[in-house]
Amino acid sequence: MTSAGKVRVLLVDDHPVVRAGLRAMLSGFEGIAIAAEASDGRAALKELDRLSALGEPPDVVLMDLQMGQGMDGVTATAEIRKLAAPPPVLILTTYDTDADILAAVEAGASGYMLKDAPPEQLRQAVLQAAAGGTVLAPRAAALLMDRISNPGTSLTPREVQLLELLATGLSNRAIAKQVFISEATVKTHLVHIYGKLGVDNRTAAIAAATQRRIIRPPGGNG
Repeated sequence: MTSAGKVRVLLVDDHPVVRAGLRAMLSGFEGIAIAAEASDGRAALKELDRLSALGEPPDVVLMDLQMGQGMDGVTATAEIRKLAAPPPVLILTTYDTDADILAAVEAGASGYMLKDAPPEQLRQAVLQAAAGGTVLAPRAAALLMDRISNPGTSLTPREVQLLELLATGLSNRAIAKQVFISEATVKTHLVHIYGKLGVDNRTAAIAAATQRRIIRPPGGNG
């Protein structure tokens, strides 16, 4: 924190207008200051290096998920967690699908919030993340609790990943090559996926997964 005792935030989002809005809102909160901004994950890593060299590392990284052609938030979060003294990463996004939430949590994010959250809720999330807490939007919290309570019926991260690839139209063979498993293993996963979703083919699986917000709609631009 700064000498004034404010929580320093590194703001990462590829949309200048969104960054400006978030900067204005966060700067107006008592106890929060913007340390720096970045337009994608790679730029965020550079800013972290710069701030650390100055002896002024941020207390929290507020990270978007999808950032155009730049490094995405999940990849950046995983890279940040590899640092010697990584700051907590709070994901702030418009997406609340199971695939996005699981990917962020697996990458090491300390929290997952949606951009339509009330300002005061976002302020509390930033402060809580800076204090070492975990902050989850209701959808994210419900998903993780369901996975704990019903481990046998929840889709595994690998199954969610395969569903995402399935939705792009890839064949079983192409999926197998992309995730470095055998085609037979892909087929086994699909049998389990169909059973958990209560369907019997890939088209129905994609439709069910989209309807339940497990994956984004096919063709979505991220």
